[in-house]
Amino acid sequence: MQDILFDFISKYISLTDDEKNALLSLDLFHSVKKGTVLLKEGQKSKDSYFVLKGCMRKYYIIDGEEKTTAFYTEMEVLTPHCVISKTPSEYYISCLEDTILTISNTDMEAEVNSKFPKFESMCRLLSEEISAKQQIDFDEFKTSSPEQRYMNLLQARPDLIQRVPQQQLASFLGIKPQSLSRLRARIFEKKS
Repeated sequence: MQDILFDFISKYISLTDDEKNALLSLDLFHSVKKGTVLLKEGQKSKDSYFVLKGCMRKYYIIDGEEKTTAFYTEMEVLTPHCVISKTPSEYYISCLEDTILTISNTDMEAEVNSKFPKFESMCRLLSEEISAKQQIDFDEFKTSSPEQRYMNLLQARPDLIQRVPQQQLASFLGIKPQSLSRLRARIFEKKS
């Protein structure tokens, strides 16, 4: 798993052996069972997550109903908003599969950044990339129909179709599970 992490980091910065060893000494790697809730609404946290293997889901509970807003799979980073704002979380994060993560916290990151300033540069670049991607995803969601959203998902993240329960996928697309079933049937008919 450490090779996967180092390959990812190498897209942004090159690491010396000392820097690799410093990271490895932090006990970053965690195996988390399917169904584990990593963050609950109302909870405070300092933890950030990087998915090495598996799938996590971010969701809100509104009027007793789960509203999925994001899925995080291999090579994706999630720093919950509550970490930055230092306020209680407004949402939940759970594992949809057995997941292998790196989990870091703000104290650990501050220590590494002070010893190795290039990590701070990498984090800034990564934050800018994530912010831009989220803006594009938000704009696409707001300007597309449910069918277009599903087609975009099929093209950009086809693995989610197999990995995620239909009810959660429908919520992510902003529709009811019955509508997703009808939408899939229509698309299948068009292809036939």
